[in-house]
This record gives sequence, C-alpha cells and structure tokens, in this order.
Amino acid sequence: MTAAVPVAHAAPATRPRPGGMVRRIAQEEWRLLRRDKVALPALALLLMLLVAAAFTAWDSQRSAEAQRSRYQAQAHEEFESQPDRHPHRMVHYGHFVFRPLSPLAAFDPGVDGYTGHTLYLEGHRQNSANFGDVRQSSLLLRFGQLTPAFVLQVLAPLLLVFIGHASVARERESGTLRVLLAQGLRPGQLVAGKLLALGGVAALMLLPAAVALAAIAGTTTAPAGLAALLLAAHGLWLALWVLAVVAVSAWLPRGRDALVALLAAWACSVVLVPRLAPEAAASLLALPTRFETDIQVARELAALGDSHNPNDPYFNAFKQKVLAQYGVSRVEDLPVNYKRLLGMEGERLTSELFNRHAAESFGRQTDQLQWVDRFALLSPVLALRRVSMAAAGTDLASYRRFVEQAEQYRYHLVQALNQLQADKVQFTQDKSTRDVRIGREHWHGLADFSFTPPPATDALRRAAPAAVVLLAWAGVLALLLAAATRRLGRLVR
Repeated sequence: MTAAVPVAHAAPATRPRPGGMVRRIAQEEWRLLRRDKVALPALALLLMLLVAAAFTAWDSQRSAEAQRSRYQAQAHEEFESQPDRHPHRMVHYGHFVFRPLSPLAAFDPGVDGYTGHTLYLEGHRQNSANFGDVRQSSLLLRFGQLTPAFVLQVLAPLLLVFIGHASVARERESGTLRVLLAQGLRPGQLVAGKLLALGGVAALMLLPAAVALAAIAGTTTAPAGLAALLLAAHGLWLALWVLAVVAVSAWLPRGRDALVALLAAWACSVVLVPRLAPEAAASLLALPTRFETDIQVARELAALGDSHNPNDPYFNAFKQKVLAQYGVSRVEDLPVNYKRLLGMEGERLTSELFNRHAAESFGRQTDQLQWVDRFALLSPVLALRRVSMAAAGTDLASYRRFVEQAEQYRYHLVQALNQLQADKVQFTQDKSTRDVRIGREHWHGLADFSFTPPPATDALRRAAPAAVVLLAWAGVLALLLAAATRRLGRLVR
C-alpha cells in the first residue's frame, strides 16, 4: 500500500546508539505513511468511525436503559394499582421485569442482542426472555453491530495489514536492506523500528476507545478495573496483529506475497472461523427445541401428581401430612386455607422442575461455549471476545445471572400471593375467585425487583482462561518474528 521509498542511508559521522537507530527507522516509516495517499485517509476514516461508533453506541445504550427503567417503573405501578382481587388472580396477572444494561455494554453488547431483555413472570410457568434485537431487526445485525469492539476487532486489524504488509519486504525488494546492514544496522534494530512504527499506528487506533472507556468509567457505576481490562484486551489484540504483520513481512520476500498471506489470515481468523465455530458446536451439542422442551416438561409435570385429584398418591400424602401438622382431621378445620397450601406445594414442585430444565439448558450452552473456546487456537478473536464480553457484563454468564435472579423473584412473588390466600381467605368461602377478594393494599411492596450485578472479580475469573490464550498467541507470534528476524540476517549475508 505504501510506496517503495528507501530509508535514508547516509552514514552518520558518529554511529548512533541502537535506540536511536530504532527511532530513526520508525520515523522513516511514519514519514512514508504521511506521504501515502491511501493509508493516511484510511486511518483517519477508521478513527472517525471509532469516534462515531463510541458516541452512537453510548447514546443507544443510554436510551435503551432509560426506556427499560421507564417500563419497569410502569409495570411496578400497574401491579400495585390493581383493584381488590382474589390473590390467585394476581398470580395469573403476573409482572414484567426488564434486564438492566451494563454501562460497558455500550462498548461491547455481546449476547444482549440475541437473548432478549423482557421477562413476563407468572404463576405455574417459567417464561424465557423476549424482544431480542436480532429477532426484531434486519438479519444484517447478525454480522455485527457498529460498536467500538466491532471496529477494533474486525476493521482495525485489516487496516494494520494494508499499512504494514510491506514494512520489511519493501526494503528487500528495493535493495536497501543490504545497504542498511552494511552500514552497521542489525536486523533486530530494523524489525524493532518497524514494530515501533506500526505499534504507534495501533496505539492511535486505540486512543478513541481509551477515551470512551474512561468516560464510561468516570460517569457511571462501571468498575474502572473492568474498563481497564477491556482496553488492555483490545490493546493486546492489536499488538498481536502488529507482531503478525511485521513477522510475515520479514519472512516473505515480496510485499505482495505478504499482503495475500495476511489477508487470508484475517479472513480465516476474524471472519470464517468465528462464524463456523458456533455452528460446529451447535451441531455437536444440539439444544432441544422449545417444542421438545415443552413436551418433556409437560410429561414430568404429569408424573409429579395432580393436585386436583383427591386420590393422587403424592398430594394425598401431602394432605395427611398437613392435617397431622395442625392436629385436625379435616381440611375445613385448618386455621389456614388448604387450597393455597396445596398451591404453594404445587408451585414448589413445578419451580424445581423448571429450574432443573433451565440449569440443563444453560449447562448445554456452556458446553457449547467450551467447544467454541477450542477454536481460539485457530482464531484468537474468539478468546478476545470472551474477555471482552465478560468484562462488559454481556456474556452468557451475566445473562444467566439475570434470569436466575428473576426466577427467584418470581417464585417469592407467587408464594407471597399464595400465602395471602392461605391467611386472608377462608377455605369454606374460597369457591370463586370472582366473588372472594382482599384489599388492594396487599399488593404494595410485592413488585419490587432489583437486579444485583456480579462482582468484578467474577468477570476477571471468567476472563482469565481466554486472556491466557491471547498471551499464548502473543508468545507464539513473538517467536515467529524472532525466527523471521534471524532468517532475514542470514539471507543478506
């Protein structure tokens, strides 16, 4: 992409220090970059895209969070403003909860667009989250959203390839490499200068993201440590590409060959493998469909027992246990409403069943992710995304935490309403939910839901294995660059 302009070779009167030679090489690379009619505008365009992505993602995140908070307050108000009702009618009236957004989701939305953010909570059922952005938007959303994470993970490496693919190969093609080495320049100094120059470009690419993360951490409740982890992970990602670009440019004799090889590596590692890995994992560890799950749950619910059948073995034993506990011989003599005791026991059984199936589903999804993690040996961007989503609070574990907290809230809400029926409605009068009601003041205080985000240490623990993979990639590429540097010295002797 850059013109083949030789490095200044005039022999200095006094030999400069090694660090000075590295800086001179880097300065010459930057001078060539400034003269390039394509690279510099492309870099400026990428920086503007990063700024625009950060601003639009932050604005969208704030708008979505405000909308969800407004809807949550509205659902809370509507629940508490219900008129006098039978408690069981309130059980079926249900309640809505909305998943709050992590402040760092503006940087990397992760799986949020696929999982949904609205849960309808009701008795006797455990519903899934709805209204995921991907289900409501164009299929193009599946190819990536314009966020700082997307720009740094996908577009920035491509620009580094075009800017630096000929950094070392250009010197060999133009014949200046032998002249430079004859003047006392060592191959390691040349490669270090090229690394410094391309690394400076990568640092410039990272600057808008650093400003955006600092602004998010300074104006929200986002932990500064997680914002720093996001920045460090993407900085390491760009460093991997700096090492790879310079190593391939030093290894191959022509810039054109280096460009083809690097573009192939980018297409495979950034585009192809990340698309194929989830499909392979889904094929090997397929999740049951919603229809299959509903059938299995219905079968197991039927096997639990029928609370409406007085001769059902389980619920008949439960009835005898309750009678013995209160020391009476008939349910009519109980000091509480037996119908609601029966309902509370049924809710406990069904909730345990729903939780077991949910845990199995999340466990299978976790197994799929572990399969995808194996492909990080071929594509480090998969490891980067694991670190990025964990730090941003937008990975599967964060979503699971919300669902489980919402389910705990649903269970306690339903059981609190069942307890109201047991305490406030007499068994002999509890024949119609239309005719028997209790005061509306009983609904107050039941609809409060507050999501507790995980501590920052949890995110760091989840990100650690993927971070190790990224560091291992850095080590491998550093070894490749060292081998290319030694080979470069042998070729020109």
